[in-house]
Amino acid sequence: MNKKIMLLGSGELGKEVVIALQRLGQHVIAVDAYPGAPAMQVADEHEVISMLDGQALDAIVAKHQPDLVVPEVESIRTERFYDYEKQGIQVVPSAKAAHFTMNRRAIRDLAAQDLGLKTAPYRYATSLSELQDGVAAVGMPCVVKPLMSSSGKGQSVIRTEADIETAWNYALEGSRGDLAEIIVEAFIDFDYEITLLTLTQNNGNTLFCAPIGHRQERGDYQESWQPAVMEPELLATAQKMAAAVTKELGGSGIWGVEFFIQNPRNGQPGTVYFSELSPRPHDTGMVTLAGTQNYSEFELHARAVLGLPVTSIDHVRPGASAVVLAPESLAPHAGKAPVVHGLVEAAAEPASDLRVFGKPTVRPYRRMAVAVTHGEPGDDVTDLVARAKAIAAKINVGVVE
Repeated sequence: MNKKIMLLGSGELGKEVVIALQRLGQHVIAVDAYPGAPAMQVADEHEVISMLDGQALDAIVAKHQPDLVVPEVESIRTERFYDYEKQGIQVVPSAKAAHFTMNRRAIRDLAAQDLGLKTAPYRYATSLSELQDGVAAVGMPCVVKPLMSSSGKGQSVIRTEADIETAWNYALEGSRGDLAEIIVEAFIDFDYEITLLTLTQNNGNTLFCAPIGHRQERGDYQESWQPAVMEPELLATAQKMAAAVTKELGGSGIWGVEFFIQNPRNGQPGTVYFSELSPRPHDTGMVTLAGTQNYSEFELHARAVLGLPVTSIDHVRPGASAVVLAPESLAPHAGKAPVVHGLVEAAAEPASDLRVFGKPTVRPYRRMAVAVTHGEPGDDVTDLVARAKAIAAKINVGVVE
């Protein structure tokens, strides 16, 4: 087996996917909107285009004639994928899945209306006045997100009337692509949130990784840990919901399915709310680089993409991850090349590992590296999270003068 695979989106997650695919002997073309993207540094070939330019996208597909197209970001003309499938190109996990999940409207309506999964009450808005109406409908506090964004960009919480216009403008600034539309959803009184990595395969055998807990700031994950401790019946509900939505979308690969979890309280059973879904490796799943399971999420994705069967996903040991961000103080130096300090000190910590992503430029809060650590079966993940944060804190990002 020697497939030619076109990766659309070449960030840090894509870089790990490329490495996993090349370890299985595949040829990868990494594509992104800027040169020197992380995955381009390890791919066989690369292209720099705006993936929102349908003609440019068609041109590189025609040029390289890939066997597979693997999207890794949201800002792509995903409607073109249907034509690629007609040409005999495999789209991962499928053209329908990629097209639906690149837009929060499509996936939320599918989950809530077509499949009947429990979600937060929500409305859409294409103008400030529509957002005001949406806030009135779902109530405050509420959460505003662009329909197309990644890593929490453009997300904010509305708590008062004065927040509405600010949230609208912030959502537009954080929107990826050319879609000026947002979703506003009621704020759920949840106890924690999880990512349930779900593996769909050509043989129809859907498998689940142990649930991953995570903490966010500015809508972006800061730490993640595996396993997230949760009630068995709530985990079973989340697995059933994840299986339903991935089956409806079709195709093979790893999916990051996000849920809000409300524990049992006042004699009432707990509740699982479907939040979002990504048809690709998830940033919170970088914790699997700590050897928490027999295959990392990137290795699972590579195998499913190639049709190589995975018979089981075995949780091996607990682990945690913590991100390293470019500091806000680098705002005057945005666009400059980064330099990473503290690797010697961080690497001296036991039971730990590092990934420096190799992004060519900095901007405030840009994710530049991740620290991962692991424990032994039975260890408290709270302690592991503290250790991962301590390791990440030893690393700092500056700029090349």
